Amino acid sequence: MRVCITIDTEFSIAGAFADPARLPVGAPMVLCEADGRSQGLGFLLDCFQRHGIQATFFVETAQRHYFGDEPMRGLARRIAAAGHEAQLHVHPCWAVFQHPDWAQRVRRQPRQDDLAGRDVASTLALLRHGLATFAAWGLPAPQVFRAGNLQYDDHLFGAVAAAGMPYSSSVGLGVYNGGQASYQLYAGRHRRHGVLECPVLTYCDRGRHLKSAAVSSTSFAEMRALLEQAYAAGLELVVILTHPFEYVHSDGPAFRRLRRHALNQSRMERLCAYIAAHPQRFTASGMALAASQPMTATTACNPLLRGRTWRTVGRLAAQSAYDRYGRWALARIAARSA
Repeated sequence: MRVCITIDTEFSIAGAFADPARLPVGAPMVLCEADGRSQGLGFLLDCFQRHGIQATFFVETAQRHYFGDEPMRGLARRIAAAGHEAQLHVHPCWAVFQHPDWAQRVRRQPRQDDLAGRDVASTLALLRHGLATFAAWGLPAPQVFRAGNLQYDDHLFGAVAAAGMPYSSSVGLGVYNGGQASYQLYAGRHRRHGVLECPVLTYCDRGRHLKSAAVSSTSFAEMRALLEQAYAAGLELVVILTHPFEYVHSDGPAFRRLRRHALNQSRMERLCAYIAAHPQRFTASGMALAASQPMTATTACNPLLRGRTWRTVGRLAAQSAYDRYGRWALARIAARSA
């Protein structure tokens, strides 16, 4: 079974739409420098190298309308040079910055970051801009698309198909669920409008509550149990979600004061070590490599895996305690620097 660890690599509006005096945050959202080192991208690349893991970084390109080519070009090249897949990610909110009157436009239409409900032509323009960005940065053409906020609808897949991209990983029902019966995709590979969709693994953790497998909100014990369930169910691949900024605590959207998020870093280390320790069952794989494997009778297998209540309770308690500790630690850092 192929395990695809996917990292949405993106910058932040950081409240600029609510207050134009605030500035978007670029590289600090990806590098996450604290305690003298990069706790985001640097930690992830080091962790993957230690355990022999190939991952997929979904690189957001619409931010180019605000930041230009740098700093994301340098970050994307660093990722590719480390042997990982760089694939296309788009948050449409950044496109508003191409207009001098962007602040007025945001006041008139505050939902700038929606991909669901957008017409095919405007989504296709975003995708073509992303493909041109990869070419301008000297990167291989992306094969896999991931929608910002994991928002999807039929128009989205029509646009991905029109852009000539064969694969997508844009459905994560624990993050966004548009309600369409044909998109209740929990796992597997599924063709929509000619595009092969590989959804982020979604499972039930409390009753009928849907949750997508993400390092920031799924404990290692839960992740290990899900991998074993998926393997027993005959799944061909499992897709896991994370972001570089999940490996630090921050004291606000400006991302100025950071500390290492030891809990999430431990989860990623243990996940990678577990995959590496069981090569007879699991293979860490880039998304394009996994999606391009020959189709089989189990390709469209779509089971809804289930977590155990006691694991969920343990994870919620640990996260709550560690978040309280993080806020306290950041307050102490602020007091010392005052």
